[in-house]
This record gives sequence, C-alpha cells and structure tokens, in this order.
Amino acid sequence: MADIFDVVSDPTRREIMQVLLERYVAPESDSGEISVGDIVDHLSLSQPTVSKHLKVLRDHGLVSVREDGQHRYYSLDSTPLEELEDWLIPFLSADFEDDIEIDDGRSAVFAAWAGADVGENIGRRVAEGTHQARTVIQETSEKVAQHLPTVVRKRIFRKR
Repeated sequence: MADIFDVVSDPTRREIMQVLLERYVAPESDSGEISVGDIVDHLSLSQPTVSKHLKVLRDHGLVSVREDGQHRYYSLDSTPLEELEDWLIPFLSADFEDDIEIDDGRSAVFAAWAGADVGENIGRRVAEGTHQARTVIQETSEKVAQHLPTVVRKRIFRKR
C-alpha cells in the first residue's frame, strides 16, 4: 500500500496522470492514449523528466504503454487507485456517523419495546432514501453513458 502513496505523492506524476485522465475522457479520443511528446508539450517539462515519471507510473500499473515504432503511447489505468480508494473511504466517511444521532440504538430499542411505531417509520424512510439514491444514480449513469466514448463506457460501467 505504501508504494502507491509514494507514487501519487509526487506533484509531477499527478500532473501527468491528470493529462492522461483528460485524454481518457476526451470525446475525440477513442483510445485515451497520448504520446510522450504530447505530454512533454502539455506540461512544458523535459522529455527525460516525463519519461522517468512515466516509468514509475508504469511500474506501479497506473499507466499502460503501446509501442508503435519509436513512438510510445500511454493511457491511464486506474485499477491500482481502486485499492487506494478502498483504503481511504473509511477515513473520508468517518464524519458521516457524526451527522446522524445514534446512541447505540438504545432509544430505538426502548421506543419499539414501548410500543412506538419506530421500526416501520425508519424502515420506510430508509427504503425511500435508498430508492431515491438508486434512481438518481441510474438516471445519471444513463445520461453520462450516452455522451462517453465506448472505451470509457466499458471501463466505467464494465458491461455496456
């Protein structure tokens, strides 16, 4: 895990990844690939500097390379970032529990024991919220998918 943090902690590598991401999601780019020369031009860095950082990104699986003669074309591979995301999510969502007043469920248990209609109301609200969230996610996914290149749709939605 520490390796990926070292890789993405470098500002130059993050800039290169940003360029690759922009190419990846660009509507005019079918493959999401960009040449080393284009990255050099875009970032105004030297070719050896860009190549050195691309090697680190390649060694950690964050980019893939396609060789065509003397030219190298790079594309972003976000798979290793999913492990980083899985590790970060608990830290980023830790404050969510503070937004919900929970006292280990004792009040709800007491209210249910006392005959209050807590369970039904909570269940209904959870179901409604879940349905609304799924509906919004599904509608947004469909709208976004219509405007994405096929290669992007396949990577994001893994089936369309």
